[in-house]
Amino acid sequence: MTRDRLPLLLEPHELQAVLGREDLLLVDLSHDYDQGHIPGAVHLDYARVVNPQPPIKALMPEPPQLRELFSSLGLDTDTHVVAYDDEGGGKAARFLWTLEAAGHSRYSLLDGGLTAWLSEHRPTDLHATAAVTRPYSVHLNETTIADKKYLLNHLHDPAIAIVDCRTPEEYAGEYTPARRGGHIPGAVNIEWTLTIDQQRHLRLKSAHELRALYEDMGVTPDKEVITYCHSHRRSAHSYFVLKTLGYPRLRGYPGSWSEWGNDPDTPVEP
Repeated sequence: MTRDRLPLLLEPHELQAVLGREDLLLVDLSHDYDQGHIPGAVHLDYARVVNPQPPIKALMPEPPQLRELFSSLGLDTDTHVVAYDDEGGGKAARFLWTLEAAGHSRYSLLDGGLTAWLSEHRPTDLHATAAVTRPYSVHLNETTIADKKYLLNHLHDPAIAIVDCRTPEEYAGEYTPARRGGHIPGAVNIEWTLTIDQQRHLRLKSAHELRALYEDMGVTPDKEVITYCHSHRRSAHSYFVLKTLGYPRLRGYPGSWSEWGNDPDTPVEP
């Protein structure tokens, strides 16, 4: 691990070793920041990461909103961002996916988040860290984003794998908060929590286990993979997992089922 390159997936001991590094921005998306956070972490309210347009839950914010968000965090082009939360990594992964979609590629996810950090009795702080505002320019990376039109144009394309990261009940249409239940035609169901090792304080499972999980479902590195859930929080985590496995072509669908399932004209499989 060098100054310029931190791992995409960062272990707690690796993060503690670089706390205070000038180019490091540590972002906390936990519920209870005031009850204890990693020293130096700035808090980010998850609501600022998404752009709800009911009934669509969580579209990506527009570039002016992203500029304001990233500037308020003190981000610049040389900053390496490390994000974490306290719920398995969904919120942190959605923030990191947003960073990548906005053209910022220097980032890491803390493996296991705050849960893993606390399990090892690592230091915490009760005092809020204030970010230093900096101007930031957004340059959208469209190759990381799938919208409804893109999906409609690529349904049943053998070069694309669509991964539904929701529960089996949501996938089968047995439960849905949208107008219609079911899933996008051709999508395979790999629930996001299957990638998490509950016995290792919410860290990811081993790369061997994860590759087998996806490849057994036909989600192979030669394909472009599109992930979705209901609001692209769970599926942002799956996007990140696939990125750690070296999948070269990945897209997240921010509209997800809250858009697809509420549109009467989109095709649905039960």
